[in-house]
Amino acid sequence: MPVAVVTDSTAYLPPELVRAHRLTVVPLTVVLNGAEGLEGVETFPEEATRVLSGRRVTVSTSRPAPEQFAQVYRQLLADGAEGVVSVHLSAELSGTVEAARLAAAEVGDDRVTVVDSRSTGMGLGFPVLAAAAAAAGGADLDGVRQAALDAVGRTTIFFYVDTLEFLRRGGRINAAEALLGTALSVKPIMHMPDGTIVVRDKVRTASRGVARLIDLAVEAAGDAEVDLAVHHLAAPQRAEQLLTALTERLGDRLHDTYVTEAGAVIAAHAGPGLACVVVHRRS
Repeated sequence: MPVAVVTDSTAYLPPELVRAHRLTVVPLTVVLNGAEGLEGVETFPEEATRVLSGRRVTVSTSRPAPEQFAQVYRQLLADGAEGVVSVHLSAELSGTVEAARLAAAEVGDDRVTVVDSRSTGMGLGFPVLAAAAAAAGGADLDGVRQAALDAVGRTTIFFYVDTLEFLRRGGRINAAEALLGTALSVKPIMHMPDGTIVVRDKVRTASRGVARLIDLAVEAAGDAEVDLAVHHLAAPQRAEQLLTALTERLGDRLHDTYVTEAGAVIAAHAGPGLACVVVHRRS
């Protein structure tokens, strides 16, 4: 059995890709107004959107426990895997990487290695797919890990949010940035250099936000052949607009495309109206 690849629920990979690449997905936990559930198993985007749209909103998220990862790793190794590469959302956003590393140290660092994607959504998903492809091609533990790391360096994420309030509540940006955005009625576009969420641009309207996302994605693609992912939260029209425009702009340089709704963890911190583009350069 080749090297097994593990990720977490914030990759938002289409289910058919999870099955096809034999990936193992460990869910994060979301608490919506006191109701706790595992992302993608017990708690889904529509429930998060409903709660976040209400007047009374208390939302929190938590990482998987190290023992959850340890159990997954032990089972995969017991089933015959030569090793495990575990790829997760940015350590700047969550303690998930730390939990995975604690578990890897317990199970054995010589058989389990952990990669910080420095991103989330398909910013995480593309490195996971690269690792899975390397594993299927017969790469050893170091080779699969390196494939994931190489993909991290070739992947760029941009996202638009209707308000900075949800990011402020979750501690993902500071209060000064949120206050500035609210005071000026700014519609922010964010990106994640070095794994942290940073305001990249500010626009005045949602339509300008979508247009700017398109320009930034094309700029990130450069002259490379690319794969593309679009995420949204309760905004399927925005996602369709993004995909249509980028398909036209990138032409025959565009290969695989994916459109998925963001899950409850990202919903808790970004809020309804999220639109996100992830560009993966193939070389």
